[in-house]
Amino acid sequence: MTFTYHDVYLEQTATVVGPYEKRGPLKKYFDASYSDLHCKEASWEKAEVRLFKHSIDLLLKKSKLKKEQVDCLIAGDLLNQITPSCYTAEEYNIPFLGIYAACATATEGLIIAANLVEAGQMNTVIVGTSSHNMTSEKQFRNPTEYGAPKPGTATFTATAGVSMLVSDEKTSRVKIESGTIGKVVDMDQKDPLNMGAVMAPAAAETLHQHLSDLDRNVEDYDMILTGDLGCIGKEIFKDYVKEEYQIDLEKTTYNDCGTILYDLDKQKDVKAGGSGPTCSALVNASYIFNLLKTKKVKRVLWIATGALFSPTFAFQKEPILAIAHAVSLEAI
Repeated sequence: MTFTYHDVYLEQTATVVGPYEKRGPLKKYFDASYSDLHCKEASWEKAEVRLFKHSIDLLLKKSKLKKEQVDCLIAGDLLNQITPSCYTAEEYNIPFLGIYAACATATEGLIIAANLVEAGQMNTVIVGTSSHNMTSEKQFRNPTEYGAPKPGTATFTATAGVSMLVSDEKTSRVKIESGTIGKVVDMDQKDPLNMGAVMAPAAAETLHQHLSDLDRNVEDYDMILTGDLGCIGKEIFKDYVKEEYQIDLEKTTYNDCGTILYDLDKQKDVKAGGSGPTCSALVNASYIFNLLKTKKVKRVLWIATGALFSPTFAFQKEPILAIAHAVSLEAI
């Protein structure tokens, strides 16, 4: 299902990152950073909340808005019951919609916000997400003290808070042009340390659906970006989308945000690349947003990818499901 929008704009963004992202190739595009993973807090979870709050504070400041002028906060994260988003929302006393699509949360939030604004139900909406490398390791993998080695297919959860302002005010140079809701995909993948293989088919399905619904082809976009497939999942995606849907990405400016956020040659800890809901959100809300504002690119398709992963189901040997939601951003 694809929506087209006429008067919905990405007015402003704010990004706050941790130390690994700060040392990456996009460091000059981020608004603020922390030098260590503690972020001046006593726990990893509190550190994640701090990152998200910091990004919202910066967004309000950059937009010259008071929190009372915001109609709704739409946010989600990776942790149980999306508690970082909930604790952040409580701080601002803004009507709150908590959402979950794993690492596809940001584009899901943008689609919901765009529909509400396009329908005239709301005027100003903040869409945000957060993630923290250590909170994710604790919940989904092994305690870092255990020191379990990881294969080259593993990805690295980004540490950051990202906030984006969606409005009906044509003060921005960036328009949310369209959005496609993805479908849950099951390719019987069960390896939690190879999420690129899990999510690549979902990204392919959403790309195909988006192009079919709008009667477009890949050449209609200056850039096509998947969320966090990593260097291995990225190649699987290109092969799969060509074989399954006859979409050839070789001659396009396609890339994956998981391979953009970090320098894979120098930052060996990230293995196959970045992941987490803030991975693609950081790339698009900073670097890509700047390219669009300066009209260096005209139209970008952002396909955020999410593994709908639960440790409980994984322990029961169930396959890992995946989803991808897409948003088209356009320079005006």
